Amino acid sequence: MLPLRPWKLLLREAFRDVDQLLAFRGLSRADLALSTSASFPLLVPRGFAERMRHGDAADPLLRQVIPLAEEDQPAPGFVSDPVGDLARTRGPGLIHKYPHRVLLIATGSCAIHCRYCFRRHFPYSEELAAREHWSDALAQIGADDSIHEVILSGGDPLSLATAKLQELTDALRAFKHLRRFRIHTRWPIALPERVDTELLRWLSGLPWPLTIVVHANHAREFDDHVRAALQRLRGAGAVLLNQSVLLRGVNDTVAALRELSETLADGGVTPYYLHLLDRVVGAAHFEIGLREARALIRALRGQLPGYLVPRLAREVPGRSSKTVLA
Repeated sequence: MLPLRPWKLLLREAFRDVDQLLAFRGLSRADLALSTSASFPLLVPRGFAERMRHGDAADPLLRQVIPLAEEDQPAPGFVSDPVGDLARTRGPGLIHKYPHRVLLIATGSCAIHCRYCFRRHFPYSEELAAREHWSDALAQIGADDSIHEVILSGGDPLSLATAKLQELTDALRAFKHLRRFRIHTRWPIALPERVDTELLRWLSGLPWPLTIVVHANHAREFDDHVRAALQRLRGAGAVLLNQSVLLRGVNDTVAALRELSETLADGGVTPYYLHLLDRVVGAAHFEIGLREARALIRALRGQLPGYLVPRLAREVPGRSSKTVLA
């Protein structure tokens, strides 16, 4: 097992300055057209930055995190709440869009700031389920026996201390109508040292079937540390799925998508969804149209077994499920 450095220390060492990140990868501002008004701050763990190609301004990992001038260009149809989260809140940090499951916005913090994030404008200061020892969320869940699954999201829920997460699940044990527990997280990919002994002990002790949905968009996001973290999560009893976003300049080729699916499978992760971009303000330069996306999926089916082809999907505000497009 690879030795683990404390994840909180590694987060403190993450890049928060654009020039420092570029210099680390052998680049400068002269190599890219950068945003001059980016309000969404840079945050990139050093381990993730180490996986970027040195001297490559078009590196697909760098492109996901660097604030480009294209973010500053107005784009019709791009809004601050593209998936309609705020219209479906039932209390602080509790979103109820789909039958039999609720989503808890546990925290606004993440291990990495992705420029295409659909919640980059979300009012986290007002909408956090973890506030006041999860009291409002617990009251809502306990009073509704139609809820069978709790989904932790954010931000990224694993940004919370494990003790805070355990506080939630200890309280949820009292609700006999709950049947499943799910976590959506980018930590195992962005900063895999988060999957430490304390976290694994908590996950192993949960009384419900556990699904962890990770988020990787490119095969080079995987290194030995990431693969080891995924192995530890499987050892704790988690079913691992991956959700990707189809991004211009990142994974918009058949070769990139095929390599991603195969790398996921090698790590014991099932490709789950490939999302069309949620049309959030500042992310229009990443968008790929539906016709092109469907063509990529058709070509991917010709090169991979069906279980390694993710479902092409988008989230349409107001609908009771994801809309599968291919």
